[in-house]
Amino acid sequence: MQRIDIYPTHRHGDYLLRAGRPIPFGASMVPGGINFAVFSRYATSCTLILFKKGSNTPLVEIPFPDPFHIGNVYAMVVFDLDYENIEYGYRMDGPYQPHLGHHFDTATVLLDPYARLISGREKWGEAPDSDNRFQHRAMVVQDDFDWIADRPLETPLEDLIIYEMHVRGLTRHPSSGVKYPGTFAGVREKIPYLKELGINCVELMPIHEFDEFDNKFKNPDTGERLLNYWGYSTIGFFAPKAGYAATGQLGMQVDELKALVKELHRNGIEVILDVVFNHTGEGEENDATISFRGLDNKTYYMLQPDGRYQNFSGCGNTMNCNNPVVRNMVLDSLRYWAAEYHIDGFRFDLASIMGRDAFGQPLANPPLLEALAYDPILGKCKLIAEAWDAGGLYQVGSFPAYERWSEWNDQYRDTLRRFLKGDMGQVRDIALLIQGAPNMYADRGPTASINFITAHDGFTLADLFSYNEKHNRANGEENRDGHSHNYSWNCGHEGASDDLEIQTLRRQLMKNGIAILLVSQGVPMILMGDEVAHTKQGNNNTYCQDNELSWFDWSQLESEADMFTFVKHCISFRKQHRVLRNRFYFQQRDAINSGYPDISWHGAKAWKPDWSDNSRTLSFMLCGEHVPAGKEPDNYIYVAMNMHWENHTFQLPRLPKERQWHLFMDTSLPSGNEICEPGQERLLSDQNQVLSGARSVIILVGR
Repeated sequence: MQRIDIYPTHRHGDYLLRAGRPIPFGASMVPGGINFAVFSRYATSCTLILFKKGSNTPLVEIPFPDPFHIGNVYAMVVFDLDYENIEYGYRMDGPYQPHLGHHFDTATVLLDPYARLISGREKWGEAPDSDNRFQHRAMVVQDDFDWIADRPLETPLEDLIIYEMHVRGLTRHPSSGVKYPGTFAGVREKIPYLKELGINCVELMPIHEFDEFDNKFKNPDTGERLLNYWGYSTIGFFAPKAGYAATGQLGMQVDELKALVKELHRNGIEVILDVVFNHTGEGEENDATISFRGLDNKTYYMLQPDGRYQNFSGCGNTMNCNNPVVRNMVLDSLRYWAAEYHIDGFRFDLASIMGRDAFGQPLANPPLLEALAYDPILGKCKLIAEAWDAGGLYQVGSFPAYERWSEWNDQYRDTLRRFLKGDMGQVRDIALLIQGAPNMYADRGPTASINFITAHDGFTLADLFSYNEKHNRANGEENRDGHSHNYSWNCGHEGASDDLEIQTLRRQLMKNGIAILLVSQGVPMILMGDEVAHTKQGNNNTYCQDNELSWFDWSQLESEADMFTFVKHCISFRKQHRVLRNRFYFQQRDAINSGYPDISWHGAKAWKPDWSDNSRTLSFMLCGEHVPAGKEPDNYIYVAMNMHWENHTFQLPRLPKERQWHLFMDTSLPSGNEICEPGQERLLSDQNQVLSGARSVIILVGR
């Protein structure tokens, strides 16, 4: 017996049609044809535009018959289409009344918001075809990738070592040696490097389809047009960036990205996507209409009473995330990436916007954030918020978490930077942050805190100690862009220096930062390139720099071998010691009768920390007996931090009789001798005290 729904009921020229299913939105394969479903609350009619792949002229335009309009959804099945060679878009008719929020224009072919494959930007950096009026067109994807036994890894949050990276930037440099530089395939070739470093989670900067040509600025010195290199201006929330795929010109970016995820998983590395639901690439009202504005501007964007955009994103528009339609789109997108791409988690750019209502007011119980926290498909995904926005809403420590969300902890970043450069009044705050910020996340635990010193936005680790000021002239905005409050220190000379003393100090400060980061409770995140002292020459906003400022220089693995080894050993040390990776906060007491509290604080004298504002020294000891039930006891760990410009002697707390202190790290020692391979620590000759050099970190193991 044959299915009834494979028979057409309508005809448009040579094309056979039938009323479609209103869900799912987008284009999906059905028996005999393709189901097209698109939402618009305010449109008066909709026309499906079909193109032969690569053609600038429509193949056919098929108006949706009235019976194919269900509620606010236009749904239609078109039979006998060659889905691999068809591109499509929509024309929407309706009022053009910008003052009321309506921007309908039948002259514009609109991209499907649910497009899973987008053509028009197949090759990175290739200028758009000015003769093509329809720059972004959707294609149909058959999700038939062979995952075999792959699934998300579900690594506990406390065990993650996150590596924030740019897909193109990792392998675009000529020194990368990969077959297809700047692509998903290129990243696959560098998985052995990530494993050697000790990374078990990559956080990919935006890989959703975007237009790198939406930047209007030029380099003032060369006249070169600058691109949108970072990609924080999404065009399609369901489609991977074709220009990041070696096979993008063949329309195979979906399979290429899935192959990368599968290989990362096979090597024990999770994948977190940096997602941007706070605004889109359509920019301001007078910028190009691509999709959302022409489909249903009043639904998708937050509007002012006169129809202009609210701009809490700093990028011209703000998505109306808590409108039920937009909320469902965000959920559908994330479910799709979790289910079809096996993505392990998501970092949400300017996530506080997702907690605002249609008028921009913060909600006490934001429906979208709650839905994401409790969604069954996303139930095991990591959810990480950048808990602020460009409209002044700052929620670090107070983001609506529903026992699920973690946060980029910028207070960790700023306090550690100030502590490292020797600012006064930092010891109390750094002590809390090293514990995972119990003052901020009391009910959520240390894993609520994503700890970092540097991220894509701001100075690199090397530049943090080489520049007092940002140097962003190359961005074409007269150095007005980027943060001005970086808590950086140039060590006495702005920029690169031939002075050996300055070079040594800078290297020591970088190592101090990495060391403290990796012995802090919470979840550490390392910026791509920091492990080889990458410099952006003082540019702290390289969103538009598709060049050596942003690309990973693989020759630095040789020239900066000591820095790479140091970071690798610090990561390995963290992995080997359970007491550095707690899911719950320290109790500050001896709850198991080991003779020692789980964490104790010390100063120049054991058990007597100096909490005064003048203090720049602090040490702590972790008792290895205090581990979760069922886990093997750990060693004792002692960390002495001397951010003073003078040497200090630290009296060591006594260990149980069967244990002795061994030196794992002393950043004041010469490169190559300052750190041991974990497990090969050197026995201290003096078990009573240790001399800490100026601006240094010492880590001891009691075993």
